[in-house]
Amino acid sequence: MLVPLLRGAAPISTPLLSVLVPVYNERGTLESLLRRVLAVPVDKEIVVVDDGSRDGTREVLAELAGRLPIRALFHERNRGKGAAIRTALVEARGEIVIIQDADLEYDPEDYPRLIAPIVRGESNVVYGSRYLSHDNPLPLTHFKVAVLLLNAMANLLYGTRLTDEATCYKVFRASLLKSLPLRCERFEFCPEVTARVSKRGERILEVPIRYHYRTRAQGKKIGWRDGFEAIWTLLRYRFTD
Repeated sequence: MLVPLLRGAAPISTPLLSVLVPVYNERGTLESLLRRVLAVPVDKEIVVVDDGSRDGTREVLAELAGRLPIRALFHERNRGKGAAIRTALVEARGEIVIIQDADLEYDPEDYPRLIAPIVRGESNVVYGSRYLSHDNPLPLTHFKVAVLLLNAMANLLYGTRLTDEATCYKVFRASLLKSLPLRCERFEFCPEVTARVSKRGERILEVPIRYHYRTRAQGKKIGWRDGFEAIWTLLRYRFTD
């Protein structure tokens, strides 16, 4: 498929993009998110993994899989975001892989700019940074403090220059991501994959993205436990395999 990667640029041919969507208790946003992903004009497949939802998301996903061009997989129990991503990755057939949350904080319309550096051969890893855009509302909360701390740790331990290590929008050449011996179960996917690709000598390129902040009252799930786990993951993989 021909995709205009930049405004005013000539369309170029892009490889298949695998959109991996880990889902847990997101029945209110799932269909809207999937329709937004489907509307993006790139050649893609969508692999959704329900991670043992208990709010009816499982049933919603099963119904959507019957009328939308998606593939749906189901965990019998809640195992965590990292486990859901690893399950989806096994099924991915694309040359490029992107992680997509189902809570509508991240905008699928950013896909073309996210995959462009990989298509052009500039990098095998691209992160979408919420902090490179001045248009995003990012209040000073404990979530932001945690992100700044993780950025500093990743940059110090791995020699990166990241502004948003914890971003959901992580994009990889699929062959690279599949070659990593990922062990993540929960939200430690982000620090583990950052550590592993950095130790491989891969350059992580960041591009600005749009972001629609969601509060804990609105369903944000990550907490302090996950922050401590992320810190430990960055430290552990710096000195071990």
